[in-house]
Formats: sequence, C-alpha cells, structure tokens
Amino acid sequence: MRLCRFEYENSIQIGFYQDDTVVPLKSIDSTLTANDSVLPFLPHGEFGEQTQSAAEKMDAGTSVSVDDVKLLVPIPNPSKLMLLAGNYSKHIEEGGGKAEERAKTFPYVFMKPPLTTLTNPNDPIQIPAVSPNHVDWELELGIVIGRECKGVSEGEALNYVAGYTVINDISDRKFKPNPNRADREKDSFFDWLHGKWHDTFCPMGPCVTSANTITDPQGLKLDLRVNGETEQDANTSDMVFPVAAIVEFISSFVTLAPGDVISTGTPDGVGFPKGKFLKAGDTVEAEIAGIGILKNPVQGP
Repeated sequence: MRLCRFEYENSIQIGFYQDDTVVPLKSIDSTLTANDSVLPFLPHGEFGEQTQSAAEKMDAGTSVSVDDVKLLVPIPNPSKLMLLAGNYSKHIEEGGGKAEERAKTFPYVFMKPPLTTLTNPNDPIQIPAVSPNHVDWELELGIVIGRECKGVSEGEALNYVAGYTVINDISDRKFKPNPNRADREKDSFFDWLHGKWHDTFCPMGPCVTSANTITDPQGLKLDLRVNGETEQDANTSDMVFPVAAIVEFISSFVTLAPGDVISTGTPDGVGFPKGKFLKAGDTVEAEIAGIGILKNPVQGP
C-alpha cells in the first residue's frame, strides 16, 4: 500500500499512489477524508485498518492522472526530521574517510529544519545565492515513525515504523560563512552542518509505502539520476546500521513520536568526489524500489 498527499480541485487529499495515477481514498470510502498527512492512514494510525480494507477495493475507486494533481510532501510537519551521516561504507570511502565496522562505531545523527527544507515532489531545489557552486545530491531511505517509542530493542524496532519514503538530502559541500573569518577548531564541522540547512534542501515523497508492504527494508534498490544519467546505484542492504538498529539507537536517548522522520544516510555515487554538482536546469530523479521516483528540477539563484 502506497499513500500520497496531493492537491486536486482546490482541496488537499490522501490517495493510493500508483506511479502514473492516484486513487483518492474518499472515492472508495467517503469517511476517509482527513488531509493533514498520510500518517493517520498508515499502520498504527487511527484509520490504518480501514485504509487497508479500502486498498483491497482500489479498483472501485476513481483514478486521477498524476499530471492533473500536485503531489505534496506526505508528512508535512514532522516534530523531528533526523538524518544520518556516513551510514554506507563506500560513501565514507569515496569522501576520503575510513569505514569502521558497526561494532566499533555508532550512527552519526543530525537534524534539518522541516518547515523550510522539506520540498514537494516536482517542486524546485533552489541553488542558494550565498553559496551556489557545490550543491550535491544524496538519495536516502526515509523512515516514518508510527507510534511513540523510547528505549526499544533492535528486535522490536520495526514494530514502531509506519512506513518508508524517498528523501534527497541535498548538501552544500563548500559552504563557508564569512570567508574573512578567523579559523576556529570547530569551523569545518559547522560549515558541513550549515551546508545541510539551506531552504528546499530536503525533497521528500512521492508517497509513503506502508510498513506492512515493505516488511524487510534492507533489500531495496536505490537509484539516483541527474538529467537521465545514473549517479547512485546501490541497495539498502549496504547500510552499516540497518533501519532497526537506527531506531534502537535514537530511541535509546530520544523519544520518537508518531510522524517523526529519520533519513538513513546515502550510498556512494554523490557528486563531490566526481567534481559534479547540481546547477540550474538540471532534473534529479531519486528512486527506491517499492516506493517510487522523487523528481525535482533545479532552479538557479
């Protein structure tokens, strides 16, 4: 079951996503009309079981072409938008680092401001005027938390997941505020962190696939294309810390709430090691098997 949030005929609706078409939930079950996010209709949500029943009657609904709707971020206001750095060994190595085995390290987690970074499918990624020349792509599997969890074990963790989505963790590799600054010990870390925070730097969508559809998130094909050329080609099986371990780690010290989103890190194939960066006029397609293609144009400053 894949659910999307979309605007159609001057209203925001939830529907079943089918790549080329959407089927509004209300066309199958008139009581399924809430429109704040897809969360209530996923496993653990108020209407989760009702929506699953509606999915079995999808042929009775009215399909609408995706060309006639505006796809929206499926979780528009997560209380936390958390992301991992360095969760694929080959990505660490392509950046010049040394990958450690899981037992000797821990997940690096950072956050993005959801209100200004989350970007709808098909909406533009904006190249920042303050630092326009080194903007990079990062295809990632996003976890959507379905119910509150704190201190859960790796073996229990997937029971708290509502679904999965596609995230593109856009990154400014060379952001350097105040070029005339005096160097400080932590400058390079904060340059890296601030380079994640520009407006529009977290496209998400086009849908959320329910956790009862993707029962094993560690076998999903990942592909990212820029202007039709494949740049990233990997699999979630390559993660250092799998989804369940990530949820265990974060929930050991942070309470995760329904609707929180965790992006699980990117594989190798980013632009920086190749000297390739996004520019105005480019089109980025981030695809995860079983979820869909998140497509965004790039707009200049």
